[in-house]
Amino acid sequence: MPDFRPALIVVDIQEDFCPPNGSLAVAGGRDIIPLINKLLASPFVTKIATKDWHPRDHVSFAANHQGKAPFTDFVTIVNPYNESETYESRLWPVHCVQGTLGAELIPELHASQLDMILEKGTDPRVEMYSPFYDPFTAPRVCDSGLMKALREKHVTDVYVVGLAADYCVKNAAIDAAKEGFKTYLVEECTKAVDATAWPECKKSIEASGAKVVSVEGPEVRRLMTAQ
Repeated sequence: MPDFRPALIVVDIQEDFCPPNGSLAVAGGRDIIPLINKLLASPFVTKIATKDWHPRDHVSFAANHQGKAPFTDFVTIVNPYNESETYESRLWPVHCVQGTLGAELIPELHASQLDMILEKGTDPRVEMYSPFYDPFTAPRVCDSGLMKALREKHVTDVYVVGLAADYCVKNAAIDAAKEGFKTYLVEECTKAVDATAWPECKKSIEASGAKVVSVEGPEVRRLMTAQ
């Protein structure tokens, strides 16, 4: 088996995360699409997109918590199967609701190049930034099937792009590295919600074992020689 079997994970390139009309638009979110499309044309063994696919009563929506505001307020999320396991999570505007235009992949993305589209955040009780699984461990509540898809393709290296750099893309990279993949976040192919905090965020990503790399770097150039 070849020792380099790369996969591309394209995280949440959806209308609600992109200007001009997204309810949770990331500044410059549409600007990264040409580079992502170039990567989609590269010889990955599998190319997988993820989508936030929330029910209207999702726990992450500030509108579902009386007196709470998006961006500034937080909520304690409790494991529905183990009340001793909790975490604090930021509240957001309503976004990527199942079946709405805001939840759709943006039309500029070359979706025909994708092998699979996975939906995440479908359980109203749990926030799920990672495209792999929710933060709970005892027990885990949600699993998207992404790990199974990568293992079935005998993937060795994972390249992560998409939105947003400091939330779902960050967690995708951290969890891919945790699961033993050589993991690369391609910096020019992502944008952060909080651009000023991105340098510190990069440090936490690299502390996990993932690497933040350039589209011009050797890690990406290597794709051109992949078989």
